[in-house]
Amino acid sequence: MVVARPLPATRPAPGGRVSGHPLDELPRSALTGPHAHFAERRGNVLRYPVDVSPFFALPAEPTADDWADVAALAGPGAIVPLTGVTGAPPAGWELVEPIGGVQLVDDGVAAAHDPAAVRLTPADVPEMLALVGRTKPGPFLPRTIELGTYLGIRRGGALVAMAGERLHPPGFTEISAVCTDAGHRGQGLATRLVLAVAAGIRDRGETPFLHAAADNVDAIRLYGSLGFRLRRRTDFAAVRVPDDVSVS
Repeated sequence: MVVARPLPATRPAPGGRVSGHPLDELPRSALTGPHAHFAERRGNVLRYPVDVSPFFALPAEPTADDWADVAALAGPGAIVPLTGVTGAPPAGWELVEPIGGVQLVDDGVAAAHDPAAVRLTPADVPEMLALVGRTKPGPFLPRTIELGTYLGIRRGGALVAMAGERLHPPGFTEISAVCTDAGHRGQGLATRLVLAVAAGIRDRGETPFLHAAADNVDAIRLYGSLGFRLRRRTDFAAVRVPDDVSVS
């Protein structure tokens, strides 16, 4: 979950349009662009379906009406990721402690298709959810696979590593859910999958990017060695809708 600290020029324009760089307004850029068919809207607030992705798109400085729309879409007690929001939530909304993160973008990645990387399908989702549950790479839900291409590597028929595409703003695609089962780490499987997913993104004429926790120095070092460069620092944060919030 990412809370951006955008420059003033990157604030959304009135009416929900994207006015700055698409990587500074990620969910809104995606949900008003290539992922518009997923968008659920109430007023100026957009979100993905609950079984696809947890991400919401709020104006940079939400009004009381915007927060009311968030509550109506999310429901009492829900956790709502914040992205590009500079305004404080209303009284009674719990701010989940932010975790520092980084955004990295393709700057000469040696993208390459991998013959051992198989395209995963909805039939593979139970195994994907189990792998995510063991490795904790970040949110992956029953329909997240619909966001883009997911590739996996199997050993003895079992899915042991995967990576895929998540947020898709115009001209860019995020690489996400990069994970390897504990018993198969140290074999370069994550590297191969990141490069293979990047190759598919490049084939469409788009630019790969990804996120990592700021304290995950090993991952940042790996991505840097593959040709990703630091674009900006971010925070991963969210708010919790009050249990007693009134929705209509």
